[in-house]
Amino acid sequence: MSTVRESVEVGVPLHTAYNQWTQFTEFPRFMEGVDQVTQVDERHNHWATSIAGVHREFDTEIVDQLPDERIAWRTTSGDVQQQGLVTFEPLDERHTRVNLALVFQPSGMAEKAADMTGTLDRRVKGDLRRFKDFIERRGEAEGAWRGRISPG
Repeated sequence: MSTVRESVEVGVPLHTAYNQWTQFTEFPRFMEGVDQVTQVDERHNHWATSIAGVHREFDTEIVDQLPDERIAWRTTSGDVQQQGLVTFEPLDERHTRVNLALVFQPSGMAEKAADMTGTLDRRVKGDLRRFKDFIERRGEAEGAWRGRISPG
């Protein structure tokens, strides 16, 4: 298993950053290699990705979601094995730190090589930078889901 940890400071209030992150179907707008995210229900999403010419599909389950604080998920089926956690920290009334931790099992030669060379770390860092640009340009979230999903 490999782990990637990255953070970015965004120039929007905490609730704005969190609300936008809950709009999973919008991830392709700022996440490189994410072709589509389909929200199945409050807890489940189906992902389609294309990275280095390799198409993968997988399903995720949100295992913990606390508004304005964190969202944790894990894969439940498909070509990808991962779990992740995104947390939101208020820096002041107009700035938020978004922290992302991703634990994954690279599969296939291309993913293993990308992991070994730091390509995946750079991709996550780029995705967070694009999220920052995306939400700061908008200044407000496109929607929100404020429900609570408890672990267990």
